[in-house]
Amino acid sequence: MKETGPAVPPDSATTDREIVVSQVIDAPRELVFEAFTEVRHLSRWWGPQGFTTTTRSFEFRVGGAWDFVMHGPDGTDYQEWISWTEIVAPERIALLHGESREDPDAFESILTFTADGAATRVEMRTVFPTRQLRDEAAEKYHAIEGGRQTLGKLADYVTGTTRSGADD
Repeated sequence: MKETGPAVPPDSATTDREIVVSQVIDAPRELVFEAFTEVRHLSRWWGPQGFTTTTRSFEFRVGGAWDFVMHGPDGTDYQEWISWTEIVAPERIALLHGESREDPDAFESILTFTADGAATRVEMRTVFPTRQLRDEAAEKYHAIEGGRQTLGKLADYVTGTTRSGADD
């Protein structure tokens, strides 16, 4: 089950700058959180369909960073950088995401992991510095569909891990 759209009141100061994507994943919250926080898992599912990821460095802690390259299906490489700004295991992760540490157009994302019976609802709320940057991400980079596909790949990976009993 996938959803998009703002989950905050319409008068929110960020509504016109955000993209919200969510997915219910048929796996325990701790397992879903682990798949999002350990590089050995991230490299197996991160990014939209057809993309792969190469990690240059990874340190999952507040103030730590993940420096990586996403490889598009057309051969294009996308330099990416994430800095973790808040970690509340296994409930919430806040991060700053851009092309590099100095990227003036970096955006903030908050991921929440909520138990939903035996499943987990993951919500990814991304707030861009401006409405124009949000619109560009949605139109030029297909950020809404890319977010849906990324969370879908996370769901496939985690439920495949659960079914197979594999943990890495």
